[in-house]
Amino acid sequence: MPRARVRAAVLAACALVLVAASGCGGSSGSKPAYCSDRSKLESSIKGLTSVSLSGGLSGLQTQLTTIQNDATALVASARSDFPSQTSAIRSSIDALQADVRGLASSPSATQIASIATDAANVVSAVKGFSDATSSKCG
Repeated sequence: MPRARVRAAVLAACALVLVAASGCGGSSGSKPAYCSDRSKLESSIKGLTSVSLSGGLSGLQTQLTTIQNDATALVASARSDFPSQTSAIRSSIDALQADVRGLASSPSATQIASIATDAANVVSAVKGFSDATSSKCG
């Protein structure tokens, strides 16, 4: 698959994530720790738009590692209050990370479609958590 198609597919998947995360986030006050962790995760997800694929997939993998680290912090701080939502975040990000790690230098259409599905699942999980925490985090 040509590199331009790979870039377009990955950017389209990332755009889905950004649409869900764009209206989220809160700050300051005496909010629970998971509110700042949620903001960090949303910020790292938004960082996917600045990833350049011209040097291969290493930039995407690096950003996904950042997302995974931020998700781990969020899950740790919110797991007892929101077990279903944090489990969904963890599993959706793990699936996305695994599929990106499995990409060949010339990914197939099936692989790109799988990443797009994984990205949509991340969107859904983060949105579910954001909705569940909106009264506490704003």
